[in-house]
Order: sequence, then C-alpha cells, then structure tokens
Amino acid sequence: MHALPEQTPALIRLRDYRAPAWRVETVELDFDLGIEATELSARLLLRRDPAQQLPLQLDGENLQLLSIALDGVQLPATAYRYAGNVLEVDGARDGSVLETRVRLRPAANTALEGLYLSGSDEAGFLLTQCEAEGFRHITFFPDRPDVLSCYRVTLRADRARFPVLLAGGNPDGSGELEGGRHWACFVDPHPKPSYLFALVAGRLEKIERNYVTANGRTVQLKIWAEADAIDRCHYAMDALERSMRWDERTYGRNYDLDVFHVVATHDFNMGAMENKGLNIFNAKCLLADPDSTTDEEYRHVEAVVAHEYFHNWSGNRVTCRDWFQLSLKEGLTVFREQSFSADMNSAPLKRIEDVSLLRRAQFPEDAGPLAHPVRPAQYSEINNFYTATVYEKGSELVRMLAGALGQAGFRRGMDLYFERHDGHAATLEDFLGALGDANGTDLTPYLAWYGQAGTPRLKARGHYDAARQEYTLTLAQPAPGKGTAEPRPPLPIPVKLALFDREGTMLPLRLDGQTSEPASEIVVVLTQTEQHFVFGHVASSPVPSLLRGFSAPVILECDYTPDELALLLGHDPDGFNRWEAGQQLAVRAYEELRDGAANSHALDVWRAALASLFHDTAIDDALLADLLTPPGEIELAERETAVDPQRIHQLRQRLQWVLAERLGGEVLHRRYRELAAHTTIDMDAISQARRRLKRRVLELLNLLDSASAGELAAAQYHDAPGMTDRLAALTVLLRGDAPQAALALLDFRARYADNALALDKWFAVQAQVPGERALDGVLMLERDPGFTLKNPNRVQALLGAFVRGNPSGFHRIDGAGYRLLAERLVALDALNPQVAARLATAFNGWQRLESQRRDAAHAAIVTLAARTGLSRNLAEIIGGVLNH
Repeated sequence: MHALPEQTPALIRLRDYRAPAWRVETVELDFDLGIEATELSARLLLRRDPAQQLPLQLDGENLQLLSIALDGVQLPATAYRYAGNVLEVDGARDGSVLETRVRLRPAANTALEGLYLSGSDEAGFLLTQCEAEGFRHITFFPDRPDVLSCYRVTLRADRARFPVLLAGGNPDGSGELEGGRHWACFVDPHPKPSYLFALVAGRLEKIERNYVTANGRTVQLKIWAEADAIDRCHYAMDALERSMRWDERTYGRNYDLDVFHVVATHDFNMGAMENKGLNIFNAKCLLADPDSTTDEEYRHVEAVVAHEYFHNWSGNRVTCRDWFQLSLKEGLTVFREQSFSADMNSAPLKRIEDVSLLRRAQFPEDAGPLAHPVRPAQYSEINNFYTATVYEKGSELVRMLAGALGQAGFRRGMDLYFERHDGHAATLEDFLGALGDANGTDLTPYLAWYGQAGTPRLKARGHYDAARQEYTLTLAQPAPGKGTAEPRPPLPIPVKLALFDREGTMLPLRLDGQTSEPASEIVVVLTQTEQHFVFGHVASSPVPSLLRGFSAPVILECDYTPDELALLLGHDPDGFNRWEAGQQLAVRAYEELRDGAANSHALDVWRAALASLFHDTAIDDALLADLLTPPGEIELAERETAVDPQRIHQLRQRLQWVLAERLGGEVLHRRYRELAAHTTIDMDAISQARRRLKRRVLELLNLLDSASAGELAAAQYHDAPGMTDRLAALTVLLRGDAPQAALALLDFRARYADNALALDKWFAVQAQVPGERALDGVLMLERDPGFTLKNPNRVQALLGAFVRGNPSGFHRIDGAGYRLLAERLVALDALNPQVAARLATAFNGWQRLESQRRDAAHAAIVTLAARTGLSRNLAEIIGGVLNH
C-alpha cells in the first residue's frame, strides 16, 4: 500500500505518559473582547514537580504574543522561545507567576476551535470550544487534562455589541466602564482542566428557572439563545430539571455551583460541550418545538441535555488523566445518559435504539481500517478519537460492569469512585479499582475489553439430554490474539439468558451447582475459551434466549432454526430480544433472497410471524414498527465479503415488498386509516408510538402501491400538525418518486427558509434518496443559497447524509461519489479540519467493496493522500484508511 502523507505528525503513545513537570494552581484571565481582534491577559501561578528538572513549556497555537513577564519582570526576547506551537520560558521556579498578553482573531477562526464568532459580524456572538486541545488557541498553557486549576475570568466588551457576558463558574461582580463598555467577572471554585474553560459574549435572550437541589442549594438555571430561537428552549429546560432530579436520585450527585448556564449556537463542531457551569450546545441538540422537531429529535434533545449535565460529575469533578482515558468520561456518561433515557421513556425501545446505533456505526468502525481500542495505545490527532468506539462501545463496557455488580453494587462502586477521585484526573484502572473495591471483587480482567479493537464473537450451541432431563449450553469465544506474537487471555463475557419451552413459556433455571432458588433469568460469565453450563429438571428440549438486553457487545453465532427464532419473536417478554430474534430471522430471509434459495422457509416463517404480530392488539405500536423493520443496508453489508451496495438496497427493498405483500394492501390501508384518525401533536408515549407505526405502515404501502401511497403521503404532508408526520410524508413522496414530491419540497423550503435546523432536514431527506440519481441531487443542492461549507450542521445535512446515510447513492459503480467526497474534503479541510476528518471516515471499509467500486474508491483516496498541506486531522484519517 501507499506510504502516509509527509505531513502526518508524530504519534503520541500511552506508554510514554509522564506526569506534568509544571502545573498551574490558579489562572486569572482578562479578556478585552472584539470580533476582529480580542486581547487576553493571562496570569498563571506555577507549581513545579521537584522530581522533574524540565524547563517551563506551554502550548500555544495561532497566538500573537504581545508581552510576557515572569514574577513581575518583562522578559527580553532571549529569555523565551516561541516555535513549533510551544512557548519555552527560562528562569521559572516553583511559585513563579507568568503573565502573558496575546491577540486573537475570532472572526477569522473558521475551524471553530478556541475563540470564534458564531454567525455574522453584525449579529453573531463570540464563544469558545476547548475540548480537546482548543485552549492552546486562546492562551499559553500546559493544555492537558491532568493540569487542574482554579479559574478567575474577567470579560470586558462594548455593551451595545456584547450585552451578555458569560464564563464558567459563579458570577463575582459586574459593572460599567467608560466609553459604553462593561465588565463581568466569574470565579470557579472547583479545579478543572483547561478543556472545560468557556466564555460566551453577544446579544442573547434567556429563559430561567430556580432549582433547589436535594441537598438544599438554590441554583439559577439559565438557557440562552438568539432572539428568534429562545422560545424553542422550554423543552430543554424541562429536560435539564428532569436530569438533575434523576442524578440526585440514582447516583446521589448534586449540582455544585450557584448558576447553570446553557447556550445554543448554530456553529459548533460537536453536539454539545460540558464546560463547568456553562454548557454550550449545537442548536440541533437543544432547540425543540412540534412544528420543526421530530419525536426522535425530542428524545435526542432530552438525552444530550442529560449527557452534558451528568458530565458535571463524570467528567468535570472527576476528569480523565490523559486523552487515552477519554472513554472514562464519555463512555461512562453515555451509559448514564442511556439509563436516564430508558427511565424517562421506554426501556426496551431505548435498548433497541442504542444497539441499532452500535451496529450501524461502531461495528463497521471496529471491522474497518480505522478500528481502534476503546483505550487506544497511540494517536496523532486526538480529535479523531471522538468515535463510536469510545462513546458507544465504551458505554457497553460500563453496562457490562453494572450488570456484573448489580444495581446496588454498581451504585456502591460509583459512590466510592466519586469520593476517591473528586477533584482529580483519573484512569480506567482507577475506575475499575473503585468499583471492585466497593464490592470486594477483582474487575481487572475487564481491562482487556478496553485494550483491543474488533468486535468479539460469541458462539453458542445447545444439547438436550432427554434421559437426564438436562440441557447443556456451550459458550465459546475464539482465542483473542490467536496466531499473534502476544496472545491475550479470553475476555469475560456476561451472558444474560432464559430458556423457553416449545409453547413459549419461560422455564425455571436450575444451573448445575446452584444453591439459590430457581429464577427465570440468570447471568453466566464466560471467562474461558469454552465453557459448558448445565441446567437440570428441563422436561423437554428448550429454546435459549441469549444475550438478553444485549448483555455484552459481541456478535452472537447460534444455531437457531427459523421456527425457534419465530417462537422468541412471538413470546419473549424481553422487548430487546424479541426484536433481536426478528432481526436474525429477517437476515435469514434476506440471505435466502440473496442466494436464490429454492426453499424459502425462513422467509415464510418471518412473514407469517410478523403477520400474526400485526394483528396482536396487545403489542406496543412503537415496538411493532421496529419489528416490521428489517436490518438496514449498513448492517446487511457487514455480512458480505464483496459489498455491492446497489444490490443490497435492491434485495432489502424486495424483502420489504414480500412482507408488505404478505400483510396485504387492504390490511395496511385499514391500519393506516386507524392510526391517521388519531393524529395529534401530543408528545405522550402513545401518540409518539402511533406516529412511528403510521410511518412504517405508509412505507410498506409505498412498496405495494406507490400511487396510492403517494396520495396518502401528500394528504399527510398537507394536514400534518407537526414535523414528525410532515417529514415522514415527504420522505415517502421522495422515495416513491411521487408526482406530488416536487410541490412538497417547494413548500417545505419556503415554510422553513428562516429555520436552519428544519432546513437541514430538507437537505438531508433529498441527499438520502437511494440510487445513482442522488449524486445529481447533491450537486444541485450545493448550489442552493442556503448551503455553505462553513456551517458543520449544513455540511452534515447534505454531504454527511449522502456519504453515510445513502450507501446505494454514494457507492456509485463509476466512482463519482468517491471523487465528489475527495474534492469536498480538500475544500472543507481548509476551513474546518475537524469536520473534514469526520466526513472522511465514510471511506472506512472501502477494501470490502466489490472490485470495481474498490478500485474507484482506492483511486480517489490515493489522489487525496497525495495532496500537500492536508491538516493533521484529515491526514491521519486518510492515512489510516489507505495504509491498513
């Protein structure tokens, strides 16, 4: 393969970690804010590690140094050196005070890292983004997470242009200055790393509410947004209060400042940021109203609000020692967020949603050239490791630990973890140590999960001995590292399971050697390459229900028959495993279609089972909608050795048509009319479930009779009380190429011309129309006045939706999709390297494409890699996908 681009930076390795030679006890920052130019004076009280005799070195990028003084004395040019993004200062000692003044250029900062302008020069506002290494773009500092300091921040600005001044911590005074200017001061009493620094300045409106914590502290909750968006923040405020109450009740964690600020911006690289006391949100993760927000987006807003609030303890009060431990805060907080969402909504549906995301985003990542462990051994650009592996897989590892310890045991462990490491930078070893110590158990074997890439496979087979009335379940895992120089021990894999008789009744489980009373569900832990689990008093050959609730992030291989899967689909009370049985059965049916099997037994069983469930009035509408949806094209591609996305799309469409045909047009029409008769804008669970099923029924109808479905969709679009129904109808019109689609698109564009988040949906829904015609649509949409490469949300809505959410459109056999992506990455990289690098991950897995597409993708990647001047963000991703 080809060599890495020349600009690839040196690797940073976990094994090379050293404690900081210099720490900063206190930080005083004084900002003179302006859009074109901002000046910042910084005063750092330095502490030196006596065991390390190293000179003072501070990180700093794109800073114009105006002055520098040490212990009150201005330094001559010979006493310091600023080169290679490092400032080295001579003569510093323990207790020294370093003072610097720098000039920043916020309006010119299109990378949206450090201090930058959101919006236009006339109407926008200033804000910061410092995770992971953005603080070095603001001032000189040891910009690493294990340097925790107490901050005092003073902001000065023109009052008319910047009437609102915010920073992290508690307010500590404000006042007027000469010339129409004003100031505000904020003090954070809790030591924090530099990546949690934040400020906001501009014209913003707020909603506010007082909240009394469980330990009696009165907190002012304030959500800020621009005037045209502030009325869409009320749902987020309610979600914040729910999050605070849940964390108090579930983990005993109380908020610890006098004020909690949340700010919405349309220009943000991430989803949101947990800065201490001043959370900054991408507007798409905060704003919500029925006219422009779907049901799924409402749940997402609630989840992200909770996630960032939960970081106050799992990330802020206890932070990570280094960026290799990123999942210590992110994986843990995703788990806390998912648990909260499950409690607030439907636990089975939430679990289905989370595992679907894992399989759609993380499993392919784990199987491709960009695979990496949850705790990587090395990196060159940390921003490239904010991945599904660190977040979603990291959450699954925490879930395994919680399952192994039980609810009470996990709470004991978390209490000890927060108590032991409050105000410190911790490691994964610290986390597992606290959980284990609190429960008198050794959890170090679980560290192996954090240190290896790839999705483990779990093989299961059963044997029934009728004479002894015993059922033996054999679980096995391929030996990790087999055939390598350093084979690893087997992973601990917790398997939650149940047994069913052939009528669908759960059996009492009597595990050999078990002294406790029989239970209908137990957890066994596979700790060896292969183990046998024997169950007694089993009257007939049972059907096992394995990995209930997806108790471990593995790929299960079990010799189920189609009829056994149908039994679980019809009878398993575990909502997730019921759905999982349907997914496995759908895969069997898909494979029969793909292989042209003469015997379509799995297909017949799948259709019959779902037809039976369709008439079951006891089943939840939302769960039924999910059961009627086979695995997506990305998941199906993971089962192929030579991926042809166009053929996969066609086969999946055929599979859905076969299901729709079995249900019957008359039955589908009747169910649609019943659901449509109850159309409301209400956000209760029943109303949301009806909308979810109504969309799925309309999609199935569209496969049977696109003309009739087009009429229904056009009427639904016209009459829709909210975005959920409106967007569902527009999608069906576009997917069915209905004649009413053009008029609906024009209406949507005009209706939401001034609503950026709704307009993002307009771009995305067109970019995801399957097939080769999608590329021409993307090129046309790039010419729309509303499209810009400077806004990350708009880039993801059009280009991201196309390259990630439209496999049959992006993977054109002529390679035009690959060439388009490569060209746009060059343009994006010059503006915003983080966005370019994330978009470039769409090339992950190109080696598994069928030969013609593989050659075309390879050519596009090679051409891109040969370009000079790529950012280190993009260079690392392209080098990774090319050189694996």
